[in-house]
Amino acid sequence: MNIKLVSEKTNLSADTIRYYERIGLIPPVRRNKHGVREFDEEDIRWIDFARQMRKAGISIEALIEYTELFRGGDEATIQARVDILCNERDELQKRIDEMQQALNRLNYKIDNYENHVVPAEKKLRGISEVGNFSPAE
Repeated sequence: MNIKLVSEKTNLSADTIRYYERIGLIPPVRRNKHGVREFDEEDIRWIDFARQMRKAGISIEALIEYTELFRGGDEATIQARVDILCNERDELQKRIDEMQQALNRLNYKIDNYENHVVPAEKKLRGISEVGNFSPAE
């Protein structure tokens, strides 16, 4: 499969796919005798994996390290690969927790806007309940 078809199949630009390969985010793609990349299903799985992990905020460095260890094919690297994935999972969970807190706060503000937020905003602006300006508040 050529890069144009892979680009269409993965919804990534050809430039992005080339970049992923160049920096080691995906293993090198086999080339024909003319130097043209010939992708197979394994290559597409790697591209999908890299894209999904990047969307989740996984660092490029961690993915490159993971790919290098995987390509080594040595069973001795299994724990190192698992450790990378666990560390990235833990970081992702922290970001999810932070985002959940922000979402909860937004939902609270929306649900309580008239009863809680508007009076608090008036107080912050120095406006009393009757609408008079009171700079001392």
